Amino acid sequence: MKRVTGLGGVFFKCDDPDATKDWYRKHLGIEAGPYGFSFLWRELEKPENKGYTVWSPFPKSTKYFDPSEEPFMVNYRVDDMDALLPQLEAEGVTIVGGPDVEENGKFAWVVDPDGRKIELWEPVESSRDRIVDR
Repeated sequence: MKRVTGLGGVFFKCDDPDATKDWYRKHLGIEAGPYGFSFLWRELEKPENKGYTVWSPFPKSTKYFDPSEEPFMVNYRVDDMDALLPQLEAEGVTIVGGPDVEENGKFAWVVDPDGRKIELWEPVESSRDRIVDR
């Protein structure tokens, strides 16, 4: 079973998300909207499949990264959430949420050995052809 199939997103805390997005827009050309920016790409093994990786600044006050105290969270794309979560649990990985089913797919959250929260995402087939902000 494949576990992680790619990078789904990078989320980080900042003092002023709008000012941060403006800086990245002005200096690096990243045209971020309310939920950040999605970098589009094609799957290597199946080039007909589209994918995207999300870049998103969050306010420092966000609780979305809890229980981690880190200022960032990485989202990894996974192939089969229903098979992966029981395997991770059997291996002693701390699961702190999910699976939650949303319009973009299934989401779950685990904590790595250093206490960083990690988001796992199994995209739904329909999200491969369009971007839906969470």
